[in-house]
This record gives sequence, structure tokens and C-alpha cells, in this order.
Amino acid sequence: MKKAKDPFHFYSHVELRESTSLKARNIREMASVIKNVPGSVVYYHTHVFFEQHQFLSPEPPNAFAYWATYTLGDMILGEKLGSINISQYHTIRALREKIIEVLEEHLFNAQEIRNAAEGEEFDFIKTRSFIFPLPSVVTDLREFVEALKTVNLYSVYFHIFAARLRLEKGINDFSNWIDKSLGFDKLAEKIDTLDPYTYTLSGLRDKIIDLIQKSPEWNQD
Repeated sequence: MKKAKDPFHFYSHVELRESTSLKARNIREMASVIKNVPGSVVYYHTHVFFEQHQFLSPEPPNAFAYWATYTLGDMILGEKLGSINISQYHTIRALREKIIEVLEEHLFNAQEIRNAAEGEEFDFIKTRSFIFPLPSVVTDLREFVEALKTVNLYSVYFHIFAARLRLEKGINDFSNWIDKSLGFDKLAEKIDTLDPYTYTLSGLRDKIIDLIQKSPEWNQD
């Protein structure tokens, strides 16, 4: 089996929540706050929300859509926010701009501005991410698959989601390593073009392993 030029080091992470003390009673206030909060706030309410609620499908896929739907009772806005395909955005900045665009367009056409009841305002949360190495260090595809089967799902999340978007690498860590260190560009592309938001983390891990084991590269000496 072909050896990589550089080994792959598996990492995991922990996200610690912190309140910003910022709240929104309605979508006008929400749009205003989102324009100025740190990127970690937008990340938390989209990606960390997704990580924590991935088994609730078909619930809204981000906290903004969830609040609009179930707190404000605005099903139309909830659907618009929920239909944002966050897999298309490679930076928090671009995702933030799209959310603001949806909110402002809805505001422009709204007949009324609904306020949340007292105590049900949208609470803006930010995160602090702590990244740490795992013992797994691999040098070929077989070692990679065996390690991927055993690492925790937070590691899968970190290498697929956080590395691409929050760290703004533009590509997930697995595909980057398979391409740059092993030279398997076609396999790397197959993994990178997966829509990870349509899988649970466990299902995503299984899909990546399946793609690797069915690839011509898997049987190369």
C-alpha cells in the first residue's frame, strides 16, 4: 500500500459556550446583531447547532430557522432560513452575508414584525474551540480507515466541518491529505464533493470508509 509523504494526525475538539449577552426580540433586531457579532457566533448557531441536533431531522437545520419557526411562529421565514445550504459557503463571512440577505428580504416584504414573548428572545451564543491531538497517526489508506473507525465523532466533525469552514481551509482535512500526501486526487475529490450536512456524523464516517474501500486506490500495492 502506498505510503504518504506526510502522516495524517487525527485531532479532536471541544466547543465551550459563552453568552454574548446580546438578544433579539424580532428579526429586525436579529439582522442588526448578526452584522456585528464575532464569526464564532454565526458558527455556533449553524454548525454547532447542527452537530448537537443532527438526529432531529427534519427539524430546522440551524438555530435561526428553529427560532423563527417555533418561537416567532413564522413558518415562511423559518423555511427560508432553513433552506440555506451551508455546505455552499466556505467562509463564515459569506454565510453571515447570506443569512442577513434572507432576513432583510423577509423584512422588506413583511406585513408585520412579530416579537418573541418575554423570556423567549433569541440569545446569541459564541464558542471557544479547544483543539487537541489524538494518538492516531497514519501513513496509508489502510491505517487511515482503521483509525477512522475508532476515533470519536468529534474528530470526524473537526476534520470535515471545522477545518473547512471555521479554519477557512476551503477543503476538508481528509481530502486534503489524500490528495496532497498520497496523490489520490480522484478519491480526494469524491470525499470532498460529499454533502456532509445530509448525513449523521456516524453515517458520514461510514460513507467515507465505503468510498475509500470501493476505490481503485484501496487495492494498490
